[in-house]
Amino acid sequence: MSDRPRIGVIIGSTRDARFADKPAQWFLKLAQAREDMTFERLDLRDFDLPFFNEKASNLWMPSEDPRAVRWQETLAGFDGFVVVTAEYNHSVPAALKNALDQAYREWMRKPMGFIGYGGTGAARAIEHLRGIAVELQMVPLRNAVHIGGGEFMKVHPRGENGPMEAIAHAIEPAARALLDELAWWARLTRQGRLADRAAQQAA
Repeated sequence: MSDRPRIGVIIGSTRDARFADKPAQWFLKLAQAREDMTFERLDLRDFDLPFFNEKASNLWMPSEDPRAVRWQETLAGFDGFVVVTAEYNHSVPAALKNALDQAYREWMRKPMGFIGYGGTGAARAIEHLRGIAVELQMVPLRNAVHIGGGEFMKVHPRGENGPMEAIAHAIEPAARALLDELAWWARLTRQGRLADRAAQQAA
């Protein structure tokens, strides 16, 4: 097992016309330059999750749908997450909310950071995600990346469609603050989960 926390960067939209790939690629390039964590892309398109239809959360009983189980098994291998999200009608994309609902134990006691884009930088969606993360017994991070307003239109295809580097001066400080906070919490929560596991094995 690597000593470096393993972080999943979740692409929170499955729409054909989604914008998420562009900021996600920029963030991954920045994150992967660090030496204290490893980062991998988790695209919800690759998991074909059904709408949540289990008898209960997997906190209480095992899930039955193999697609949900595969998602849970994937999440279990990570020490933290960064979600790249849009904002739909002042809240979270349905595909992302469904993905959060399809697991529980695999989210617990891990940090979650956020990158949002849209007119308000997905600020309202991210606030909703923080509340969901608390209910999942996670650590939602304070620092987040908000790509909104004029900066959003500089890089969006319906605006100037410029490269992410055109707005890096505006969003990179927030991204670096998010990464620093993520590294701290990922390290601490990982140590705590490993200690819990050792205590259970010794009991």
